[in-house]
Amino acid sequence: MKRIYESLIVDHFVNNRQMVFLSGPRQVGKTTLAANVLPGAACFNYDKTADALAIAGGADRIATIADLSDPVKAQKGILFDELHKFPKWKNFLKGFFDVYADNRKIKVLVTGSARLDVYKRGGDSMMGRYFPYRVHPLSMGELGGADANLDAIFQNPQHVSEDDMNALMRFGGYPEPFLKGNDRFCNQWKRMRLEKLFEEDIRDMSRVQDLRGLRALAELLAARVGGGVNYASLATDLAVTPDTVKAWIGVLESVYYCYTVTPWFANVANSIRKQPKAYLWDWSLVLDEGARNENFIASHLLKAVHWWTDSGLGDFALHYLRTKQQKEVDFLISKDKTPFMLVECKTSAKDGLSPALAEFQKTLAVPYAFQVAIDAPASSLVPTEFIGMPIKISALDLLKVLV
Repeated sequence: MKRIYESLIVDHFVNNRQMVFLSGPRQVGKTTLAANVLPGAACFNYDKTADALAIAGGADRIATIADLSDPVKAQKGILFDELHKFPKWKNFLKGFFDVYADNRKIKVLVTGSARLDVYKRGGDSMMGRYFPYRVHPLSMGELGGADANLDAIFQNPQHVSEDDMNALMRFGGYPEPFLKGNDRFCNQWKRMRLEKLFEEDIRDMSRVQDLRGLRALAELLAARVGGGVNYASLATDLAVTPDTVKAWIGVLESVYYCYTVTPWFANVANSIRKQPKAYLWDWSLVLDEGARNENFIASHLLKAVHWWTDSGLGDFALHYLRTKQQKEVDFLISKDKTPFMLVECKTSAKDGLSPALAEFQKTLAVPYAFQVAIDAPASSLVPTEFIGMPIKISALDLLKVLV
């Protein structure tokens, strides 16, 4: 199926010289996406022995194998798949880009199933040589249409149904199990994916020795989705130190098992400042219905935040609000370090409007404030028309205007 990211990456190569770093969870569809964007490109997959040897041979070796002296072949581009597994991948890419790609205008696309975080460390800097794009699982907005308006924060409302949302909630947003739509297949697929994640990806990429303990932490996080991450409590449960728990969560984040949402505390009296909340990239792994609903909304908001930031619409981030007096709003999206949207999650449309939602919108002067109900039917409401006032809205109505 066509993904919304295709138009974004094509637009990048039309307008920019930088390499594309395409990161996201294992089996989210990065390789297929890359092949669709750069048909006929020379492909080097680090998981294949011959390709790994070629990459280890350096930039000149890749240029020879790809026959980059041929203008036609060079124009089709280069795809490096799972390159982050090569220990010296940053130095390799910097050399390849500087010698070949930049001067000859060769399109370079790099994929990774771990976060392609690049830090400036003296001669290891990749600054100015790449743009990052983060690929997420399928979402309600994406099911409604794969052609996104790259210049708009909100998309024109698309047709999506309750059946679409129920299927997405049930099978998760990874393309293969969602499209298959079969419980037995989905259960087998999820089990195999987690085994590869813990027995291959984490083992090969991290220095964690206690993989059994790390997997136990993953199960605890799945059981406590949406709650504050208490490092001391988790450390007691796992018989390790709080610092170990914190490091392990970092590992789980790096391979896209989970993500954390930090509190927003600017201009909020008595706010919680340090404790993050954790959610899973695959919300279908969350067994509790209320927690799964919240995770489902969180993942849609995170996808929107990453899309808006990666496509150049601003610096967006996802947070939550909570005070020591237990006043709380589930999510706050900031734009350029200013509150932009509040979202409170409810399973039932019968719940009254949260007083905290209205209070925080007024206090922080937030343009948009939504109380989202999972079980509410779709309506004709257009969420972007309600500025400066909190409203109750169905999940369908809000999510369909996001990517």
